[in-house]
Amino acid sequence: MMMEALDGADLCFPRLNSSCKKPTQPHTEAMLIYVLLSTISLITVALNLLVIISIAHFRQLHTPTNLLLLSLAVSDLLVGFVLMPVEIIYIEACWFLGDILCTLYYVVDYVITSASVANMVLISADRYIAICDPLRYPTKVTKTKVQISVCLCWLCSVFYRILLLHDHLQQPGRSNSCFGECVVVINNTAGVVDLVFTFIIPITLIIVLYLRVFVVAVSQARAMRSHIAATQRSGTVTVKKMEMKAARALGIVVVVFLVCFCPYYFPALAGEDTSIDLWLLYFNSCLNPVIYVFFYPWFRKSIKHIVTLQILQPGSSEANLM
Repeated sequence: MMMEALDGADLCFPRLNSSCKKPTQPHTEAMLIYVLLSTISLITVALNLLVIISIAHFRQLHTPTNLLLLSLAVSDLLVGFVLMPVEIIYIEACWFLGDILCTLYYVVDYVITSASVANMVLISADRYIAICDPLRYPTKVTKTKVQISVCLCWLCSVFYRILLLHDHLQQPGRSNSCFGECVVVINNTAGVVDLVFTFIIPITLIIVLYLRVFVVAVSQARAMRSHIAATQRSGTVTVKKMEMKAARALGIVVVVFLVCFCPYYFPALAGEDTSIDLWLLYFNSCLNPVIYVFFYPWFRKSIKHIVTLQILQPGSSEANLM
């Protein structure tokens, strides 16, 4: 009888024969994981909230490039505010929220991931046009066009993921092997489609665009040092330097994203346990604002305005941050 009680205590739902076993982990190790991951989640939310407030509040930051950063910050904020807390709870506990919420959680997770990838493609395209076709950049890339692109990016991500997980939305819990589990497994055809549209095509575009940006940026840097007249130096050169500095900063954002994203995708396709790789992908959402702090003076100044509550003063949205 005591053995049966012990076995029952190890189950998510002791009264069900088809219940999953509770995750087991040493208490000290579990507490360290909770503290570490909870800290990452809080930092991710706080930093990306600063990015969103900065770009939304200060008029000077309402540029096409910054609107793309705003969209990326929204997806990163959702990672820290929605996805990370659920994963933290699920590490050491059974899933008690039911099959419908489990499926919806995966839909939200995949939508955010798809939107992040699409945002990276848009950022790469933005830098490509700014560096490779600077004269036509103001007409090719406008705030209205960027806003439409960002909206389409999110709408397409939602539509694509709902289409891909249609079977799971019709029959929630179809991939679960026992009660207390939250798993979504797509078939081979859907997996190949997802591989092509979420990984191969966007990653190839990002790499090709930034390789082109790198080649042109190097040639422009040489040209500025040797061929541009002194009368133009105060105007054109300054603009080009600013564009290349932005390209370098966003290039680091893209490289960090690729480093965090690629290790997650391959084991996920194989159906293996990807908890570490998943958290590496989530950690990318925390790193982006840190990169902005080091490379963007306007972000450092806007943080100072926000922390000191200067943004509450009349006319603060017109502050000069450059």
